[in-house]
Amino acid sequence: MDAATRTTRPPSLGFEFEVLADDAIIGPAIEAGSWADSETELLRAHVVPGSRVLDLGANVGWFAVQAILAGGEVDAFEPVPAIADVCERNVERANAAGPGRGRVHRVAAGAERGVARIALADRNHGDNRVLDGAAGGAEVPADMAGAETLEIAVAPVDEFVHDPVRFLKVDTQGSEWLALQGARETLARSPRIALLIEFWPYALRGAAPEELLRHLVDLGFTLGKATEAPYPMSPERILRQARGRDPVRGGMDLYGTRGLPFHVGGLGKRLRAAVRRLKEA
Repeated sequence: MDAATRTTRPPSLGFEFEVLADDAIIGPAIEAGSWADSETELLRAHVVPGSRVLDLGANVGWFAVQAILAGGEVDAFEPVPAIADVCERNVERANAAGPGRGRVHRVAAGAERGVARIALADRNHGDNRVLDGAAGGAEVPADMAGAETLEIAVAPVDEFVHDPVRFLKVDTQGSEWLALQGARETLARSPRIALLIEFWPYALRGAAPEELLRHLVDLGFTLGKATEAPYPMSPERILRQARGRDPVRGGMDLYGTRGLPFHVGGLGKRLRAAVRRLKEA
């Protein structure tokens, strides 16, 4: 992939941040000032100095950097070498600015140690997808026909993290179920934890969409969409809304908490959440 980069200086960071020059989604948003505002705000609401944070599917490191600036101790996982290079440089900039500390693991978070192939998206460099099958025999998804692929390492989070985690972000373009399977021990020792996770039925590997949602509920998470004013939703409601979207482009980011307050935005946002809960199907 083209590893050309350029730097920008988002006001919320106060220092230079590096993006991929030919990225069509994440890079331009950061250059305009920010990325994933609602998700970022939810992360910042839960991360306090000393919190351990996991960023699975870190890409260029936006969430890892935000957590470091909030005082978090961050483990970021990014398997694509060229993107991991950029992520490491951004994490080092954040480490210098403090007060937290981060490190980058150059593996994809999965259920077990091994190798796989990853398909590289042409323009949206946040949409690289680990493929099913053996390292040499995986098929590229139909909507990524002709995509470049490369071999990467896969490893379970539990190999790297041995302390309770306060915040877990999982955005692995369909590998979320497998990433969770490799973090069973970490989740078991983390009774007070908040979560951001991509829910994309079209790309999900290893489990049915309803199985992923039920698994999170069985783990004790209260779930909702990661919006400015989230409200608790049943798995059935989440699945109904997801299936009402375009199947290929219709993923959504979910927010969840276990042992921590779900509503963190104050009374105004809690009231907006109540109104949205009544209006949405």
